[in-house]
Amino acid sequence: MNWVRDHHSSATNPRRSNGFTLIELLLGIAIMATVIVAINAVFFTTQRLRERTISAVEESLPIQQTMATMRRDLQGIVPPTAGGLITGTFKAGNVTSLGVSMPVDIEFNTTTGIVRDDQPWSEVQKVSYGLRMGGNRQVPGSDLYRTITRNLLATITPQPEEQWLLSGVESLQFSCYDGQQWRDFWDTSVMDTNLPSAIRMRITLASHDGQSDPRQLEMVVPISSQVRSNQVAAGSTQ
Repeated sequence: MNWVRDHHSSATNPRRSNGFTLIELLLGIAIMATVIVAINAVFFTTQRLRERTISAVEESLPIQQTMATMRRDLQGIVPPTAGGLITGTFKAGNVTSLGVSMPVDIEFNTTTGIVRDDQPWSEVQKVSYGLRMGGNRQVPGSDLYRTITRNLLATITPQPEEQWLLSGVESLQFSCYDGQQWRDFWDTSVMDTNLPSAIRMRITLASHDGQSDPRQLEMVVPISSQVRSNQVAAGSTQ
């Protein structure tokens, strides 16, 4: 009797044994769509974060390399001596450098040259830093260049090697500390007989959108190398 009742119930309502109802299918599809939308949102958010991170890292690498190069050059600066071809002179401000087509902001000799077997030059080289009109018109500002002269004993003016460092620079400024104040001009070939006590470098980066405030980079490098004389002043006792 029970078998007949169960068989009759299955025959009168066949949808219970044939699978899901339409409402159940629609509900399942809605849940799956919600999950897919949430996954896509998380995925695209992660992608945008990844792109911004990569862009920030790529933008910071030239800045870090530029700051490290400048610090290394300034820390290895050679004190100028009278008539010294290797020691050279130290100039900061609007400097006219031999072999460089445009004025530079600073020029000095430093001990950061790489000694190679196929080049008969020491580690002392002359470097200068200056801005030039940017080659990439899509990036505002100027380009920062570092020029290098290795053959300091050449009989004719050698052509310096140019090294691009950074784009999008609005301004570059070097200041020299004389022990009492910061000066924007220093020239050991004219009036200053020694190096400054410290050198301050400021780089102002151009704003990409034209609305945000320009970003400024600053670095102060103490100069410990100074010219010392062992000559005894006239009239002094020995």
